[in-house]
Order: sequence, then structure tokens, then C-alpha cells
Amino acid sequence: MDNISPIPAIDTSSGDLTVSELTSMVKSAIEGALPTVSIVGELSNYVHHSSGHRYFTLKDEYSQLRCVMFKWQAGRITFTPEEGMVLRAIGNVTVYERGGQYQLTVVDLIPLGSGELLMRLEKLKKTLAEEGVFDNNRPLPLYPQTVGVVTSPTGAAIRDIISVIRRRAPHVRIILRPALVQGTGAAGDIAEGIRDLNRITDVDVIIVGRGGGSMEDLWCFNEEVVARAIAGSVQPVVSAVGHETDFTIADLAADLRAPTPSAAAELVDKDSGDLRQLLAGYRSLLRQQMLARIDKLALKVKRVETGLSPVRFLQNIMM
Repeated sequence: MDNISPIPAIDTSSGDLTVSELTSMVKSAIEGALPTVSIVGELSNYVHHSSGHRYFTLKDEYSQLRCVMFKWQAGRITFTPEEGMVLRAIGNVTVYERGGQYQLTVVDLIPLGSGELLMRLEKLKKTLAEEGVFDNNRPLPLYPQTVGVVTSPTGAAIRDIISVIRRRAPHVRIILRPALVQGTGAAGDIAEGIRDLNRITDVDVIIVGRGGGSMEDLWCFNEEVVARAIAGSVQPVVSAVGHETDFTIADLAADLRAPTPSAAAELVDKDSGDLRQLLAGYRSLLRQQMLARIDKLALKVKRVETGLSPVRFLQNIMM
């Protein structure tokens, strides 16, 4: 890297700098110092914007790099970028001043093959499928009294689940087992959360999940320990990971997959309003049957009264 110029010192002796001034200095220093580079990484969070620009992330085991490829350069792309692809991106390091972030402005993008994460995922899927880990298909309880939830206590998922259940079935008890749902240690915490809820005897069904995110954000739900905990659960498990288009190994191991946490709450609890209507219908039907029975008995009594002696009348009534 002998062709890299040293970053010039920033002179702050004249007084305080604004955020914009400092960012502008950083931009000048970085963009003036670094040459065109060739970066190899795994593709993630790929977005083809309506403007024609492409936004994505390149990552390896330890770091992530935001990238942008403007529409006048994107015409060079002759393949369909897919999550997990290993790509070579050629471009320049630039600073996006409004966001205060450095990024790679890409001028060419070359596919190198499938990503290590996807290869590992497919291998794990095959192993677990052969072992029967994905064979769960237990029916959900018709009218659960207690629903266990394994998710973050501060995320949108638990708020959505509580909102839906409180609206549809306010009598249902919700037990939250707080868990990490992203990053180091999350998979083990989720698995332990499932086992913890299994130790509570009156839990009828368990929801496991979180809101949407990138492939990396959701990766803990692709870990073997989570799949085995779901498969080994005493209670049926509903997975609710991310958005409708997201799909994880947890979804395969669960008894039922819900496209979102809100949908999971709707699946596990019947609407109490619907139940009230059902009971009202049964009550009306029972009343009609009772009235019809009374009318039939009244007619029988009338016939006996008009056609029999008092002794025979009493004998018929007692029959």
C-alpha cells in the first residue's frame, strides 16, 4: 500500500467545528488517501432501488461494509445478485456525509460463488431433515389459556403479540421469557427459553420469534441448538421470525410457521367475539329444541285429557 498518501492532520486551533465541518474533513482525508480497491465479501441486504441505484452490504466473519452502485455503473451487472453470494467489488472508499458513514462506491461487481453461510445452512438443513427434526406437526390447542413467548422484551414482536391477543382473547395469559434474538449468545438463549417454558406445566403453546431484519440479524434462528430445542418441546411451537418473505430453520422445526409475530398471535388464539357468537348460536338452537319438546309434550297431555278416563290419564302422564 505504498501509494497511499498520509492522512493530513486536522487543525482545530481556530475553534470548535460543526459536525458537518468535521465530516467534510474526514471525507476529504479518506477519499484523497485511498486508491481504487478490490474487495471480496459475502452479499447481504441487496436493494435494487426504483432510482436504478443498488445498495448492499459486503461482509466477512468479522466486519461489514456498506456499498452503493449508482445506476450508470449498475448496467455492467450481467447476473442476478442473491443473498449469500460471494462477490468481488471494485470501487473507491467514499464518505456519505449526511449519514456520517464511509462506504464503497462500486464501479464493477463480479460473482465468485455461493456464500459460506448458505452452504453451511444447506448442510445443516439436510442433516436435521434426515434426523426427523423437521417432522413436527402437532395440532395447536383449540382454546389455549396460557401462551408462552420467547422473544426480546423490547422489540416490536412482543408488542404486536400482546396487542393482538389482548384484542382477540383478553382472558388468555401471556408468559414472556425474555431472550436475545440477535448476535452472540442469542441462539443458546432462545433454546434455553424454550426449555424454561416447557418447565411451566400450564403453558399450552409457545411462540418463538422476532421482527424483521437482515439475514445476519435473523441468523440465530438458523442455528442447530434452536432447531433441536423447538423439536424437543413438549408444547407445540409456532415460529414467527421476521417478515413473510423470511424463512429460517426454526420455521422448519416448528409445528407451525407464522409469517409475522402478529399472525402467530392470531393463529394461537381464537377471537373471543367469534366464540361468543358461536355460543349464542348454540344457545338459540338449544332454546328452539326445548320449546319444540315442550310443545310436543303439551299436545300429548291435551290428547290424553280429552280422550281418557282420569285413571288412564294419570297412567299416561306417569309413563
